[in-house]
Amino acid sequence: MPTETTTPPPAAPPAGNGTVARGTTSVRAEPPPAAAEPPAAEPRRELRPRTLDDVLALVGSAVGGLSLAWLLFRGLLPTDGTIGFLLLWLGCFLLLYAAVTMVRHPAPVVADRIAAAVVHAGAALVGAALLTVIGYTVWRGLDALVQLNFYTQDLSAAGPLTPLDTGGALHAIVGTLIEISIAIAVTLPLGVATAVFITEVGGRFSRLVRTIVEAMTALPSIVAGLFIYTVLQVTLGFPRSGLAAALALSVMMLPIIARAADVVLRVVPGGLREASLALGASQWQTVWHVVLPTARPGLATALILGTARGVGETSPVLLTSGASNFLNADPLNNSMNSLPLFVYSLVRSGEPTYIARAFGGAALLLVLVLVLFVVARLVAARRDGTR
Repeated sequence: MPTETTTPPPAAPPAGNGTVARGTTSVRAEPPPAAAEPPAAEPRRELRPRTLDDVLALVGSAVGGLSLAWLLFRGLLPTDGTIGFLLLWLGCFLLLYAAVTMVRHPAPVVADRIAAAVVHAGAALVGAALLTVIGYTVWRGLDALVQLNFYTQDLSAAGPLTPLDTGGALHAIVGTLIEISIAIAVTLPLGVATAVFITEVGGRFSRLVRTIVEAMTALPSIVAGLFIYTVLQVTLGFPRSGLAAALALSVMMLPIIARAADVVLRVVPGGLREASLALGASQWQTVWHVVLPTARPGLATALILGTARGVGETSPVLLTSGASNFLNADPLNNSMNSLPLFVYSLVRSGEPTYIARAFGGAALLLVLVLVLFVVARLVAARRDGTR
């Protein structure tokens, strides 16, 4: 009987379309997933008005807002006053600017430009207020400022009815310079040393010192004057003098300088301290040669803040030194006037010549503060020449 032989079917060749034959069943191989395409980059938004259309939209909105505010403020609303008109103009300008910008730009650009307009308007308002104060002070005291004798004579030979070509503010200028110089010489090393103790030394006692410094920041000036008056003049019998007034100003300036210097020293990177200590320097050498030079511009700012607080004080000088109309360059004896006290004493008289001299003294005080600011910035300039 013949034997049957079974021949297996030939293996199917692999298909070119990605199928693989397994027995009689063909399995399709899945192609690898295609790489996801990166999302399209968002077009860059121009936050500032750069094209002519943007500039015209800004200017047109300002002019349109001014016209609309004038119509509402003067014709429709029962209102009056310059400040109210300016606020209404700002509101109308922002509404028109937002509407015009929304036509050509998306919402994020509109929000950015409205925020920028508000910030610039706030800066312009502050600058205008500062210029108004300075301009009004100089304008009211211009009659006294143009007189040469205002800078070279004191007020001992001038009365309330004396014309402006006689008498001046020399005694107040000299007194202010002497008192503020003594106050700076006292408060600057004490304030910086206090800040160094709080920041660099630390410990439990430093928390108490920090609390006292922060509490003294809001100390009323009359309390500082009463403290020096009670301790030096009543208890110790110290005479009324420019030195007593300078010490009263020092009490006012010390917490300001110490608090500002503390903030500045804490900003210095800790890596600088660690690198100095790793090189073998002591803590005192690190503070003196690394920390303080790094914080020098900030310390100058602290000095400016303290000086600005002390140079304009009146009540401590009035209590400890008293007002005078003669020149006194000796801080240890007799009364010594200052520019704030000079202004306060003359403006109370009500006489036009005295009021003109008072505004002239106020303008000189502004110039003095500006000069002190410039000198402090120059002294604190870094060795590499940056400001």
